[in-house]
Amino acid sequence: MKDLIYVQLFDAYGELLTEHQREICELYYMCDLSLAEIAEQKGVSRQSVSDTLAKSRALLEEYEEKLHLNEISQELLRLKSGLDQYKSEHPESAAALDAALKG
Repeated sequence: MKDLIYVQLFDAYGELLTEHQREICELYYMCDLSLAEIAEQKGVSRQSVSDTLAKSRALLEEYEEKLHLNEISQELLRLKSGLDQYKSEHPESAAALDAALKG
């Protein structure tokens, strides 16, 4: 998959893009189409697709810079992984940890 960071940012902030920007990003990042393939499918120039992707990337980066949702999500995944590892190494504590996290 192309540019994993942009896929993650798109997952977090894709709904904030315009419909056209979302469609172009989905075709590029999720469907792995080339700029030329997207241009042909959408009936626009390759340059237009390139410009839309560049603007979308800039917006996604700006949203992350302000909101940090992707950063927070990645940190939560690291913490969960650490807790899962601790629970597997200390099964006697697993039930207490689960109860504390649900409380």
